[in-house]
Amino acid sequence: MPALALHLIKIGFIALLYLFLWAVGRGIAGHLRAESARSEAPTVAVTESPAQAGLTFRVTGPLILGRSPDADVVLDDQFASDFHARLAFQGGEVRLHDLGSTNGTFVNGERLAAPLTLARGDRVQIGQTVLELR
Repeated sequence: MPALALHLIKIGFIALLYLFLWAVGRGIAGHLRAESARSEAPTVAVTESPAQAGLTFRVTGPLILGRSPDADVVLDDQFASDFHARLAFQGGEVRLHDLGSTNGTFVNGERLAAPLTLARGDRVQIGQTVLELR
């Protein structure tokens, strides 16, 4: 009987070892996928602003832009609403949504009326701040 118990313990240990290696492999693969997505994520550059020209950030997921300190990207612009607009990167596209801002959001000089998919080179104006998708 002790030989059988020892054999079962060995099999259990090997199963746990395989489970551990599988979990580590999944974690590494997920990390590599996230890094790949981050490197493909477009960059947004602030091209015109009273205080933040030159600021750049990557759109790797949903980002709230606004004047509030709780926004993901805080805009130092008195004409921006607290939570002005949302940028989201999904499926290789960047979507822009106005969040009911007081002064509106403009893309290439036209007021945004509905969520819009942006293209590289598009210029987004929030208050006096102009951002460009790169």
